[in-house]
Amino acid sequence: MIEKPETRNQKPEKNIYKVAVLTISDKCSQGQREDKSGKIIQELIKNLPGEVAKYEIVPDEPDIIKEKLISFCDSLKVDLVLTTGGTGFTPRDFTPEATREVIEKEVPGIPEAMRVLCLKSTKRAMLSRAIAGIRGKTLIINLPGSSQGAKESLEAILDGLAHGLDMVMGREH
Repeated sequence: MIEKPETRNQKPEKNIYKVAVLTISDKCSQGQREDKSGKIIQELIKNLPGEVAKYEIVPDEPDIIKEKLISFCDSLKVDLVLTTGGTGFTPRDFTPEATREVIEKEVPGIPEAMRVLCLKSTKRAMLSRAIAGIRGKTLIINLPGSSQGAKESLEAILDGLAHGLDMVMGREH
């Protein structure tokens, strides 16, 4: 079959991934603090390339976190869920535990890479309890709640995410 001249030299279009961003913060959910990390994530995700299908802010409540993660994966059917917040040591930090309860497979390499690469900027990176995992055909990744931590962590893994998402979604790789 002969290709049309106008399509012969065009690059194939990249997949655009459907992303949900979930900010987990008591103060942001009550309007006491601006959600800077959620905004940074939404901006960076364009480089995946991705489009934000859903963005929400919820309090640090495990049942609410689980409910949102399940809804984003099972009902909204996004390709990627990025959470920000709740990965530290405070008594109200439940994001990794809530995430672990809804995933089917853990993906330890993603948070390991984030911590290792971010240690170059700050020794506090070792304090992140973030996890990543798969539920159905959705990849869930916990990011730190600080705007700088969320930015650096996402930048650390962004280049490898498309290949991982394609595998989760069953696309050719």
